[in-house]
This record gives sequence, C-alpha cells and structure tokens, in this order.
Amino acid sequence: MTHGLVTTIIPVHNRPAQLREAVESVLAQDYRPIEIIIVDDGSTDDTYAAAQALAATHPTIIRAVTQANAGPGMARERGRQLARGEFIQYLDSDDVLLPGKFSLQVAGLRANPECGVAYGKTHFCIDESVGERTAWKRTGERIFSMFPSFLESRWWGTSTPLYRRVATDAAGAWLGLSSEEDWEYDCRIAGQGTLLVYVDEFVSEEHEHAGLRLSRGGSVLPNKLRDRADAHALILGHALRAHIGPEVPEMQHFARELFLLARQCGAAGLAADSRRLFELSRQASGEARSRGLDFRLYKMAASILGWVAMGRLSAWLDKARG
Repeated sequence: MTHGLVTTIIPVHNRPAQLREAVESVLAQDYRPIEIIIVDDGSTDDTYAAAQALAATHPTIIRAVTQANAGPGMARERGRQLARGEFIQYLDSDDVLLPGKFSLQVAGLRANPECGVAYGKTHFCIDESVGERTAWKRTGERIFSMFPSFLESRWWGTSTPLYRRVATDAAGAWLGLSSEEDWEYDCRIAGQGTLLVYVDEFVSEEHEHAGLRLSRGGSVLPNKLRDRADAHALILGHALRAHIGPEVPEMQHFARELFLLARQCGAAGLAADSRRLFELSRQASGEARSRGLDFRLYKMAASILGWVAMGRLSAWLDKARG
C-alpha cells in the first residue's frame, strides 16, 4: 500500500467513449498521487483498445487489464487485487467524478481517523442533461454511520464514496452476483461498524441513458432474482452480526423488502428462494411480528397452493390493487 495514493477502479464493458470521459474526470482531479486501473470485462468492441491507448498516454498513472466477461463485481475485484492505494475509489464507466472530489474526501478522512468512508453529494443526470444540480438519493444528508441506514437502501451511487483501503481489505472480495453486488458489498463494510465523514459538496455525477444497464430487470428475471435473493440473505447476515435487532425501524423496512422479494421469486417460479426469503423476513421481523396474521395466512396458503402459485397470486393481487 502506497501512503496517500488514491486508486480508482473502473470496470468497463463495450463503452469506449464513456470510458474516456470517466478516465478524464479522474485525471482532472487536483489531488495527487493517483492511479487508475481499468478492467475490461470481456468487451466485444474496441473498448479494450481504448483502455490500452489511455494507459499508453498516461503510463505512470493508468493500467489496463482484460478478463473474460464476469460482471461488474468480479471486474471490481480484479482491480481491487491490483490496487496499491491507501484510498479506493470505485467508478462505473458511464459516470464521472467532479473536480476536487479526492482533495475534499481525503482531507475529510485525514481529519476524522475514526471514519472509514467519506462521501458527498452526487447529481443524477438523465440523457446527458445536467441542469441544476440536486443531491441524489440521500447524498445531501449528513449521516454518521452506514448501518442501520443501508438497510433501507444503498442511498448513494458507486461514484459517491471514497473508502479507506483498510475498510475494503477487511470487507474482502467482491462477489460475482449479477444484481445488488454493490449493496451487499457496502453492507459488508457497514457490518464492520464503519463511520462516515460527510463533505458538503457535489463530488460526482451518475448518468442515466438508453443503453444496456445490468441493474434492469431485477424484479422479473429469474437469474437476477436468484442473485438478489442471495444478496438480501447476505445483507441480513451482515446486519445481524452488527447486532441490529427487529426493534430498529430500518430492520423492519428490510423485513418488508424480504417479504416482497419472496413474493416476486415465487411469481418467477423460484419456489425454494421464495420460501427461504419468507423465513428470513420472519426472522428479521422479530418474534412477535413474525406471528402476525399476514405471515400465518401467507404460509398457510403457500403450503396448500405452492410457493410459486402463491407468488403469482400475490403479484396479481398487487397489480389489481395498483
């Protein structure tokens, strides 16, 4: 590990033009020293050639590697294994960092040695239209710890936080999930009791566009639902190890999310995942709440109709109510 060095890890798949913009936003930072690790995740176009060209132009800063397509989590893991920095920045290839991000966040972590992650405000852009910047999700709020707030949602984007290397090393390897791998990873870090330092400035932009995004289809596609089921089960485990109990409102929220995902898995034909998530939802709800009428009726009906039929019936009823 190199003291003071900020390593930016950029996974990329078939996005040469956007990759250049992402890299330029890192190079434009006024903070030094930096390094950039581009991990081409099995692109089928000229993306890796673009990454190599960037590395040749900035040989002391940029390294480019390639691997067979394995998804963003495994691409980030390849970069994590190569990183030499004291601080770690993950950046998706279609997003950008704003000027001053590293200077502000490194200074925040230096001034608060008890904190493992620094974050600031992120702006969400649609179709490259910036407009007036507004803080996306909860990035405009000052929140002091990752848990229990991360049980409600991953309330920042991948570009938002800057991590201490010791926090990412303690978290270990990224998983090869096709959905919610980033949420699970952050909840692993949250489970360490990680504290946050807030920088009251805009530090990054996340971009929405018409191209392919791996995060889409997570409520209906069976392969994504399986990975979401695994991610949710792991997140609950991280929260329980952090001694977050059912009396915490965020845990009750997550219990409802588990119940919803159980129904979605059932509707998609994933009977075993549906039953597993249902039982995890009861566990997260606590002893008293798990004996509620809704749980008892749903389990009784599922035992008669089957978990798939019950999930599809529940989805139909939700649609009828909506």
